[in-house]
Amino acid sequence: MHHDTTFVDDLGLDPDQTSVADADRDQRSHDWGTAREDGVRPDVVVWPESTADVASVMRAATEHGVPVTPYAAGTSLEGNAIPIDGGITLDMTRMDAVLDVRPDDLQVDIQPGILGDDVNEAVAKHGLFLPSMPASGKISTIGGMLANDASGMKTVKYGEVSDWVLGMEVVLPTGEVITTGSRAVKTSSGYDLGDVVVGSEGTLGVITRVTIKLAGRPAQIRGGRAHFETLDDAAEAVFDAVRSGVDVAKIELIDRLSAAMSNAHLDTDLPDVPMVFVEFHANHGIEAEIEFCRSVFEAHDVTSFEVAENDRGMDELWAARRELAEALEPYEDHLSPLTPGDVTVPISEYPGIIRYAKELAEAEDFLIPCFGHAGDGNLHYAVMVDKDDPDHVARGADVSRKIVERAIELGGTSTGEHGIGLGKQDYLVAEHGEAAVDAMRSIKRALDPAGIMNPGKVFDGPDA
Repeated sequence: MHHDTTFVDDLGLDPDQTSVADADRDQRSHDWGTAREDGVRPDVVVWPESTADVASVMRAATEHGVPVTPYAAGTSLEGNAIPIDGGITLDMTRMDAVLDVRPDDLQVDIQPGILGDDVNEAVAKHGLFLPSMPASGKISTIGGMLANDASGMKTVKYGEVSDWVLGMEVVLPTGEVITTGSRAVKTSSGYDLGDVVVGSEGTLGVITRVTIKLAGRPAQIRGGRAHFETLDDAAEAVFDAVRSGVDVAKIELIDRLSAAMSNAHLDTDLPDVPMVFVEFHANHGIEAEIEFCRSVFEAHDVTSFEVAENDRGMDELWAARRELAEALEPYEDHLSPLTPGDVTVPISEYPGIIRYAKELAEAEDFLIPCFGHAGDGNLHYAVMVDKDDPDHVARGADVSRKIVERAIELGGTSTGEHGIGLGKQDYLVAEHGEAAVDAMRSIKRALDPAGIMNPGKVFDGPDA
């Protein structure tokens, strides 16, 4: 759907803050999870530079009935930022400032377009960091992380990025500006609108300022890698470590196929065996925690457990996990990942969901590398398909659907961190129930009466 761009004159922006150039529109027509040929161009790209700019754009968009889709780094994986109805793409990357650092309060105020790693760089001189930062922090923005309720490798110890948010400034679709939370570390005042906005994928408003709490950098950081004979042993070791209370900051798993893919990509000669990667953070006594972890792993027939003495050694030990996302595509010339699966289940069910995925892979004759943030029950998987073979793609989609449905049956979720976007809408009712989804739709209608805010995402049907 395309819109007459005469509305641009009413947005209240300077000429250098808008563009209808093909290159600018093409760049924001897709994200990492969507091929360029499947993207949708907006009619205009706009770059707000202040909260007032965002409010002005939203007021005009509501008045003209023009869709608005927030966009920043474009690193989402479920089509969350694709402007499927055209209209305005609201590129937030010029709002990337650190507004205020308050080291005595362990807090920082930032704008949404700032990259995650730039936040940590800004507060590092005070000995502080945002501990829940995902590995994608070097390429993704804080606003995008909160819109999709992102998390990452350190969630097992530090929680999600949103768990560290104290307050936000948000522009509603009507152009009204609200604030959520406060600079206090807790509050019992009113509805928690912050938690409503977080994870809403740009369908309820635009985040323009965030107050985040910080933590002191740990004095001791050590990382290591363990090898196991079987995937069951590795998955059970992870479950046992978490259940036993091993204080890990990261605990990641990759299966035998993922190990083979990483070895091929990195040209390394590690054994193609299931691996568990661990990282420990502490201010004292880290050796005792490492030995505790070792004893748990030994109960599950670990074949080797190596812990690095320094950062360089830790980077080398972790290379197979860190580079895995880049290793999937080139492994088999004719196969590509169909979908970036990211189901999450209760930790007690983690070995079971992996076992189920592998049984499906064997029964249906698909390559399905399994890996992920094992400590919080988050399984990432990729069904490898020949995208030139429609039947193979359809069969692969059915296999992926079965994995998601099993995760929900086990008390889990269809998406641990990527969001619903366009790709997971079919599972929303199965996971939450009709009444809960109706309640979500009611919130959407109340805050976005004109239906202009990132339409078509999260929900399917007329209220999308």
